[in-house]
Formats: sequence, C-alpha cells, structure tokens
Amino acid sequence: MERFTPIKRILVTGASGQLGLSIQDIAMEYPQLVFVFANSEALDITDYVQVDKIIENGNFDYCINCAAYTNVEHAEKSPEMAFKVNAEAVKDLALVCSRYKVTLIHISTDYVFDGEKGSPYTVFDLPNPINEYGRSKWEGEKYIQEILDKYFIVRTSWLYHKTFGNNFYKTILEKAIKGGELRITDKEMGCPTNASNLAKYILDLIRNKNEQYGIYHYTDGQAMSWFGFAQNIIEENGLKNTTNIVKDNNYRSFANRPKFSVLQSV
Repeated sequence: MERFTPIKRILVTGASGQLGLSIQDIAMEYPQLVFVFANSEALDITDYVQVDKIIENGNFDYCINCAAYTNVEHAEKSPEMAFKVNAEAVKDLALVCSRYKVTLIHISTDYVFDGEKGSPYTVFDLPNPINEYGRSKWEGEKYIQEILDKYFIVRTSWLYHKTFGNNFYKTILEKAIKGGELRITDKEMGCPTNASNLAKYILDLIRNKNEQYGIYHYTDGQAMSWFGFAQNIIEENGLKNTTNIVKDNNYRSFANRPKFSVLQSV
C-alpha cells in the first residue's frame, strides 16, 4: 500500500525575482506541494495588514521569503528602503508566521560577513557586515531568531540564473556577445550559485520534512573571483576567441564589499 504524503501549502513571496521564478520553474517536480506565488504587486511585504490577511486566509505550512532589497550600491546611499524591506518587513513577516504557525524559510546573504576571515564562513561564525545592505539583512536574521522557533535562514552568495532576472552571468554574456574588452575585478572571492540549484535545495528541505531548524549555508561550492566567474561564463558559451577579458584592480564601488565571502555549505 502506497504511503500517503500530506499536501503542504507554500507561500512564495518575491515570486517575480530570479529565485522565485526558479521555484516556479521546478514546482511541478514537487506534486505534494501546493504553491501560491506572490510577486510585489500581489503582496507588498512592507504592508503588515496585507501580509497578515494573506497568511491568515492561506492556511500555509511554509512561507519562502524571496522578497528582498538587493541593490548594494543604492542601499549604501539610501539605507532606509533596505532596512524597511530586509529588516522591518522581515520582522513583521516573522510575527505573522508565528501567529499562524507557519514555518519561515528566509533567504539571506554572504554579505552579513566582513570578508576578513580568509577561510570559508561557517554557520557558527558571527556576522559583521561592512555595508548597509549586509547590515539590513543581518538585522532581518536577528528578528527571525528572536521571534520564531521554526525557521530556516538560508544564506547564499553571488546568485544568478541564465534566463531569469538581472545578474552578473547575463550581464557578462550580453557584453561578451557584443565583443570587445571586458574589465573585471579579481579582488573579491565568493561562490557563484545558480538559482535553480538553490530552489531545489529549498524545496527539498520541505519535501524531506527537515525539522533541524536554524541557519544554513548553500552555494554551488566552487570559490572564485568575479574575474574567474566571467572567464567561466565566456568559455561556457564559446566566446573565448571573440572576447578579451582583463583584470581590473580599480573596481569602483560606493559600498564596501567583503573581499572573501566564501560560504561553507551545510
């Protein structure tokens, strides 16, 4: 006799971003999960009343929070919006999830670390963000840990998708197709992470009924610089002979960025 698997209802916020779209792309592979995908027009996570109403009426088991303010440069110049979305809205989302007994899966970032360790960061390392984006994400993490018992904070890094969203992979590919010279920094090290792989990792947490709540790190595991990542993109797409890529040590950034933000996956 086939064992019955209870259906789980999942709310996905920020559903029009590259991770939200990646989850939609593989949702059919998880027939035991029922999804409600809410983009920013359907659900503004900074609107407490709207969040409370949707979760109250949705009978959800999980909420995957893909909504975030991710513009590092703009966050440095105008941190109010970053903290509104990445911290205060996350606090309210955690409070609502607590009220209706919903397990929160929240996506965070390698930028909660300062990059000074010199070896991969583990889930036991204490965050010390050096820019406003990182501070806003760390603030959101702390709210979740204070409010909820059942949560997963999944830190990832250098997220990209080959089709969805605006990201480094697509930008480099578009420029390489046009030909000419690309100047890319090699002064920062991290782990590029395909959003499709992260989406599968998150949904497997649910399908496998993981109850080891807390902080997790997930990346694709290969550490490299932005220059190395750009080289990989060019080679993967057969553009090595038409694109000249050079190291640029004069990378201009308004925000401080961690020099070594490699995460040790758990």
